[in-house]
Amino acid sequence: MPMTENRFSRESFCVVIDPGPPPYTRPWDLVLHGPYDPAVLDGAIGDLNTGAPGPEQPHVVSQTAFGHHLLHLPATEEPGLADLAGRLADRLTDLPSYTGLLPCVRRAARTPGAAHGFEAAVLDVPRSLDRDAVHGALQALVEAHPHLSGAFHDRPRDGTPQPARESSAERQDLLAESEFTDESGFAEALLHAGRPLDAAAGPLVRGLLAHDRGPGRGAARLALIVHEAAVDRASWHTLTADLADALRAAGDTTPPRLHSARELAARRLAELRRAARDPAETRHWRHVAERRARASAPRRPVDGVATTGHASSPPTSGADTARAADDRQHTAFVLGEGSADLLLGDLARRLALTAEQVMTGAFALALAQWQGTSEAVFDVRSDPRTLRRDLRDLVGRFDDPYPVHLTVASGAPPLERLLVLAGALAAATGKAGSGAGFGACREWSPDPLLRHALREVTPAAISLDLAELAGTVEPLPDSVTLDRTHTTGRPPDLEVRARLVEGRLDVRLDRAAEARLTEESVAELARIFMELMVDLAEAPAGLLTAFPATEQQASLHRSGDARPGTGRHVEQLLWFWHGPLEPARFSAAWQSVFDHETVLRTAFADGPEALLLLHDNVVPDITHRTCPADELSTLLEDDRLRGFDLRRPGALRVTVLDPDRPAPGADSTPTRILLTYHQALLDNWSAHLLVRAFHRAYLSGGTLAGGERRPDLRDYVAWTTAQDSQAAQAYWTRAAPPDSAASRPGRGAGPTGLTGVGRPRLRLEPDETTRLVHWAAGWGVSESSVLQGVWALLIHRATGTDGPAPVCFAVTVPGRGIPLDGVARMPGPLRNALPMGVEVDPDDTLYNLLRTLRDRALDMAAYEWFPGEWTRDDADPRHDPADTVIVFEDPPHPVKGLESELAQHGIRAEFPGTLPARSRLPVALIAHHDAGGGLVLTAVHDRALLDAEAAAELLAQSVLLLRELPLRADESTLVAQALHLLDGSAVPRMAETPARAADKPLVVLRAATQEDTGTICLIPPPGAPATCYDLLARTYPGPEELLVLTAPGGAAQSALVAHSIGRPLALAGFSGAGALAYDIARRVAAGGGRPPRVLVAGAASDDERRSHQLAEALPHALDTDN
Repeated sequence: MPMTENRFSRESFCVVIDPGPPPYTRPWDLVLHGPYDPAVLDGAIGDLNTGAPGPEQPHVVSQTAFGHHLLHLPATEEPGLADLAGRLADRLTDLPSYTGLLPCVRRAARTPGAAHGFEAAVLDVPRSLDRDAVHGALQALVEAHPHLSGAFHDRPRDGTPQPARESSAERQDLLAESEFTDESGFAEALLHAGRPLDAAAGPLVRGLLAHDRGPGRGAARLALIVHEAAVDRASWHTLTADLADALRAAGDTTPPRLHSARELAARRLAELRRAARDPAETRHWRHVAERRARASAPRRPVDGVATTGHASSPPTSGADTARAADDRQHTAFVLGEGSADLLLGDLARRLALTAEQVMTGAFALALAQWQGTSEAVFDVRSDPRTLRRDLRDLVGRFDDPYPVHLTVASGAPPLERLLVLAGALAAATGKAGSGAGFGACREWSPDPLLRHALREVTPAAISLDLAELAGTVEPLPDSVTLDRTHTTGRPPDLEVRARLVEGRLDVRLDRAAEARLTEESVAELARIFMELMVDLAEAPAGLLTAFPATEQQASLHRSGDARPGTGRHVEQLLWFWHGPLEPARFSAAWQSVFDHETVLRTAFADGPEALLLLHDNVVPDITHRTCPADELSTLLEDDRLRGFDLRRPGALRVTVLDPDRPAPGADSTPTRILLTYHQALLDNWSAHLLVRAFHRAYLSGGTLAGGERRPDLRDYVAWTTAQDSQAAQAYWTRAAPPDSAASRPGRGAGPTGLTGVGRPRLRLEPDETTRLVHWAAGWGVSESSVLQGVWALLIHRATGTDGPAPVCFAVTVPGRGIPLDGVARMPGPLRNALPMGVEVDPDDTLYNLLRTLRDRALDMAAYEWFPGEWTRDDADPRHDPADTVIVFEDPPHPVKGLESELAQHGIRAEFPGTLPARSRLPVALIAHHDAGGGLVLTAVHDRALLDAEAAAELLAQSVLLLRELPLRADESTLVAQALHLLDGSAVPRMAETPARAADKPLVVLRAATQEDTGTICLIPPPGAPATCYDLLARTYPGPEELLVLTAPGGAAQSALVAHSIGRPLALAGFSGAGALAYDIARRVAAGGGRPPRVLVAGAASDDERRSHQLAEALPHALDTDN
């Protein structure tokens, strides 16, 4: 059985394990649906039999009337083979985990026929080594490292290479054999053996077994030859070590234990494919490509003095062998161990940057100074394996260069200029890290225009190589010689390579012979670069002030929910600027606000603890762009998803949407200004305060009087730390809603199959709002208490009970009612969400319900500073007692009192309202008064749990009650009578949150769509989350109920049996779930129940395809006649 084929072809394939008729004591049969290969089946069974006592178990295969193949397993009592059916189903459906090639190889494969070179490692081997042993070792190497095994064929019209349908390792000619008598003969044999390497058609790796026939010699050399697009420096140590291990194991019955990275390679490839679809990632590289396309040729000085000489080792790429090595000139310097540690360790931590980003920034400063320009344009080559220990064993070319274009400030000390660049440096590598997203988007972006733009990016004349910066590339043993003289491609005019060697930073600048650079100019760049790094390393550490985060901030920091790309905790304030806007004055005004408000210069430290760092100098992120009205919603969503890197100061940015020039005679169009901020450092109240401060600064010529505002976040943290938390905890213990409290305003349903966030909005007219205010005041309550009462009614109605029942939800408090002078004018994340619980009794009066809610709100006002996270159950802090939150807030108006002064400058500001952030809870009901006096309600909801129709119905019912209660209710009106206002309206359907669903061993993924249908329980493979089947709710068209098993064990088995009494049951899952599903089915049979059939489907690498394959296979699980 060949080592590279342990499974069936990539075509759709599934296995059904059938218990057969009662009493289920004989071995269960396997029904194979799809292409059948006897050799593959024999090999899989042989592998699973390996190590079991006794002779190999025989098996019989027959063909059914429907064209499927029925596998009859023998009876056995051997403990190692009792679960053979489940493990065999997993093995047969295990599609090759690696189904594609890395971006570097894909790029090479797009140019068939082009000259591509190779690299080779030459090992001295014993004379007795035979061809079969070497060939077997090479096959083992290719099997262990799938980046070497892929090959492309069937090129479509767009020129994108497609993966080969099956591994071609054993069909490729992996080994060449030759003889030589001198070094030139060996070089010729090496060149001849490497010529067949082809990224488009394969192979990517070959071996050369060369026998030395020179006089008096008889040794052999083994060369491992790899296509230059499929290997890098860091890969060679792993490759040569694995090849040596495979050779030592030649002839053994036990296969060699190599650095098997097949699953790891699949995960890495999946990461890159996801990055290619990520809006933030694609937006970043599109912007970089546009800037690179506009960049002009850089100017280069030609004077300077430094020590210069020939390169001491061959270049990483060159036109041919010795000439490239001889012609490249280099300049080198060393940064001592102490300075290197300060620069790449201490300074990187202080700036919340990686060592790679610090080096990129330092080089950008040096390059801009050397070229006499403010634009630094170069390429960076780095390796993600230096930051990701889980990737260390991966083999392939991971140091694909990516473009960098940075605008560098001038006139300030180096550290201040680096601080200005910090945000851009953090973004320069992309979300995927180490620039890997550039190659991913270039090869896999769904946007063909972006793929084309990235493929057209011209390599920069200057390259910075940081692939060995971490010092983790292990040297090759003395018995291995690396030959890199057969690589192709034109090197950059100047390649700067930095690497750590025993704690020192070695920097070498290699100048191509044909480059229009002088030795003196390169030496001058080396001097500037070295002096800048020394200045940065020795810069004083007093620029940053550290202080602890609040508990709310710490909770958000621990959850990881605030990362860019989720859209969570990002809020936006959009306003219209009527009149002239001076860009310089606009920027100066915001700079003054940043200088005045310390919270805008605060960032999280890069570490496990929630520590805040206060920076001295931060430049606001202000962008001018145009945006047609019909594209505004897309821009807003992209801006939300872009998020913020909270390790960077300035959790606020401003986007000015410049108006189009009006047609002659038409009214001028206002400028739209978008303020985007992160709730980890600012709340809605803060945003309005900051916009007001900006207007004051703008009217004052761009400056605010006075220094930093106090109190600030540091003072707030100190105040809360000094409070008596025991009294607050005692209150919340008494006020906590009971565990049985209902919290959902909708009836149970399965997930909607949708993604994203909805924001429907309804408005009470000003006269309706006035009537509501007066009616509430007559009862001694506020509008917010009435809104809470309405929400409590809707939650009670969703329970379906006619009697009293406790309900709960969260309410927000501004957090500024504390006795700290000046806190009302202090920007910061003070808004707090606290639980509100109340019993709703249909036989009690509405008046009593509203008064109870008012009293609860007054009681909690004394503890509005108390972290909402501390009010949850200590035994299970993951779960919030509420599923919804009510936000009722009227922040200070940004220009109230400034209107006349603005009018003197011909300016009028119009504020339509805040665009709320996505709540951490499934539903947030947000209320505010607009400029016209109306009450506006917005429902921010998770579309996966509450679809648009249900959210709109929920919002409409809320507004109906707010309109009708002031007209119909008096102090004697019962709660039941108020609920009758909703007669005829459906109760919305709402899915359970994943956190609550995780408490149950079975979760309903999708309810049955027809009566008297069966149930399919989906079993996640080991290590996979229960959410791995979420797409199936949409892709499976059958009527059966879909369950997901979340907690394997006795409780899950009992719940499954009880749930499926009286209806057909089947177990199913992706490859890997077979053994677990089969074990559950056997336990059901042992307990006296009718065991379910088990279906295992192949797990494709793509989420959509995997879901579709399982959906197509599921009917086999319930079709007992087929």
